[in-house]
Amino acid sequence: MPRDSLIPTETVIALDSVPIRFGLGASQELGYELNRLGVRRALLVADRNLRQFGLVEKLERIVRDAGVELDVYDDVHVEPTDRSINEAIAYARKTQPEAFISLGGGSTIDTAKAMNLFSTHPGELIDYINKPIGQGKPVPGPLKPHIALPTTSGTGSETTAVIVLDLLQLKVKTGISHRYIRPTLAIIDPLNTLSCPPMVTACAGFDVLCHAIESYTARPYNVRPAVENPAERPIYIGSNPISDLWCRQAIEWCARYLRRAVFNPLDLEARSYMALASTFAGIGFGNSGVHIPHAMSYPVAGMVRDYFPPDYDVDEPLVPHGLSVIINAPAAFRFTAPAWPERHAEVAAILGVETRGMPVREAADALADAIKQLMRDLGIPNGLEELGYSERDLPGLVEGTLKQQRILVGSPRPVGEKELGEIFRAAMRYW
Repeated sequence: MPRDSLIPTETVIALDSVPIRFGLGASQELGYELNRLGVRRALLVADRNLRQFGLVEKLERIVRDAGVELDVYDDVHVEPTDRSINEAIAYARKTQPEAFISLGGGSTIDTAKAMNLFSTHPGELIDYINKPIGQGKPVPGPLKPHIALPTTSGTGSETTAVIVLDLLQLKVKTGISHRYIRPTLAIIDPLNTLSCPPMVTACAGFDVLCHAIESYTARPYNVRPAVENPAERPIYIGSNPISDLWCRQAIEWCARYLRRAVFNPLDLEARSYMALASTFAGIGFGNSGVHIPHAMSYPVAGMVRDYFPPDYDVDEPLVPHGLSVIINAPAAFRFTAPAWPERHAEVAAILGVETRGMPVREAADALADAIKQLMRDLGIPNGLEELGYSERDLPGLVEGTLKQQRILVGSPRPVGEKELGEIFRAAMRYW
């Protein structure tokens, strides 16, 4: 499809989204949705830790009462790895369900996405993993129905076209992205998040906040080169007026409700609005994209040696995704603030900074301080040093971040090896 040579930059906003059912008790409509889709045999991919709260058994009853045959896979790894994903794929290829249901956080939903992809189409992980780490092949065609029921308010994975996984030998996180990966339907029931403990709630909530801020400050869609063929348009197109609406609202809800959700886990109003914030941010960044904090998060999570986060039921070192993102955010946004000070100043004001009468550049710099204050309030570690990193880790952290070119291109300010080293150094300790 030839483009007008007089329009060298992008002019089209491509917004893809997922149908949503939101509200207290929305899980009860799962059976109806399966029947509506004509599903007779489904696989439930679940976080096994949810069994202690009765959530897995509740969904099993709902599905079977709808006359749908159900199998359950609950060997999901917190922060999926290539090893855990391949084990899950093998199970899906063996059982070949007609549809997938996922119940859990982003790890569970992403695992179900991978099971769906690789039980529908042939191939290995490396075939679809984003370049330059993988081959970045496009997904050949549509997948089977997938209904996602999130139990955390964080990744927004129920709305996104991305699978994130940890490559163990390379010690780096990466992803697979394609619009066919996006779930068929999201059922968002805030009651499913009540069992989420405080630090898990905090880390997931910070992921929401970073999704929204990074998307809102990302390099605009209309400064990118125009695509010759719509099929070549990336999933992440840059900030745009449509995604901005979703992300700005998500930031407002995080500012108002994240502290309440952490300090009072049974606050249904706070849980409901954080669930909405997660979904809104997912719709926003799922189209516009993230940038430096998320790119930096992948090696931070992948190179962990001895950090065990509170409230996470794990038997191996782990930096939860939301923590690996927010730990870099103050330093990263201080770096990007000069590139788009008006946007950064606006976010600072939403987070509670009194910016009236303040020079816009000073207000933009205040965003980093507002995020640091929220981190301190919610007990987030004081920089990378408290996760076990030091100056000697800088080369590896920078190298791992440079591999994330898919999202680094969304930064409003160009960033390379030298700049990333400075940002990581600034993120070592904050207060």
